[in-house]
Amino acid sequence: MAAIKFDKVTKQYGKVQAIKEVTLGVKDREFMVLVGPSGCGKSTLLRMIAGLEEISMGELYIGDQVVNELPPKDRDIAIVFQNYALYPHMTAYENMAFGLKIRGMSKAVIHEKVMSAAAILGIEDLLGRKPKAMSGGQRQRIAIGRAIVREPRVFLFDEPLSNLDAKLRGQMRLEIARLHKKLQTTIVYVTHDQVEAMTLGDRIAVINQGVIQQVDTPDNLYRFPRNRFVAGFIGTPPMNFLDGKITQEEGDIIFRDEATGQIRVSVKNQAEIAAFLHQKVTMGIRPEHIYASAAKAGPKAIPFSAHIPMVERLGHECFAFLTIGNQQISARLLSEEVSNNLPATMDLYIEREKIHFFSAETGESLTTAPHEVVH
Repeated sequence: MAAIKFDKVTKQYGKVQAIKEVTLGVKDREFMVLVGPSGCGKSTLLRMIAGLEEISMGELYIGDQVVNELPPKDRDIAIVFQNYALYPHMTAYENMAFGLKIRGMSKAVIHEKVMSAAAILGIEDLLGRKPKAMSGGQRQRIAIGRAIVREPRVFLFDEPLSNLDAKLRGQMRLEIARLHKKLQTTIVYVTHDQVEAMTLGDRIAVINQGVIQQVDTPDNLYRFPRNRFVAGFIGTPPMNFLDGKITQEEGDIIFRDEATGQIRVSVKNQAEIAAFLHQKVTMGIRPEHIYASAAKAGPKAIPFSAHIPMVERLGHECFAFLTIGNQQISARLLSEEVSNNLPATMDLYIEREKIHFFSAETGESLTTAPHEVVH
């Protein structure tokens, strides 16, 4: 297998920089997910690894070898595309065998490799079918099988589940996770779906506008986002943001929201936040850290009152959309806690220990955290 390293890699299209001096290391046998909104550059990074996109500046390593000028066929990688890229006139068996056949392998070796991959994926009964006779999930398994038979050093996945329905996406996520554990190979996986990223990745690189915002474990990305973009991108529903100002009251460093002034927070990291005294900052709180009772929010619960114009009920839980002055936020509550007679006003509580603060100017986190600083 092989590690991968981007060393100050840039991709330029005319005057537009799609990738801006990216430095990123993928460890041997690691499952690395590249995640970000559409157009952020994640697929471009993947295509650079595959050799399908030229590098404008910087160096890309696979193992110890610089591969900038190496043709795709010599990189010992396999890629699974979003649209499966199966030959429609070939059976599943023939699709999986095709790459081995053009390499000149014997029929016996090809058969052994195809049947072994089919057994891993549980698709033995599909091998005689052509793509048009298969579902989307079955086609995706064939595409993955075609990659497995090559026994590459690196597997690349380019949004492989985006064409599947929600239930099938969940099943295929489990399949891919099991596959990684079984094969113990290096995987780089591109998605815009942060749920896929959080459930699959050993580590995740969050990308925006061609720049890596943070590389970390799923848990650290959720608990310790480095900036407002990461905080808002990771988590479902996304983190709430309230603008306000840092003041000092009776020697205590306080945040107050600027919409109503009713959310008054004695900040935890007094020394760090004191540097922003009398400045505007942004408070972040996740919907799941807002509660209908003070007891659930903990001993330092922060009370506030909110107008609730509507909710989305999801059986046991609901997403309540709240209005505080002119600012909109959401809370993840139990359905039984929210009245059916809406709109209504409700007293709610914020869990103080889960609050984040960000610079209103730069979006950077204002509190230190155990971030992984080496890419």
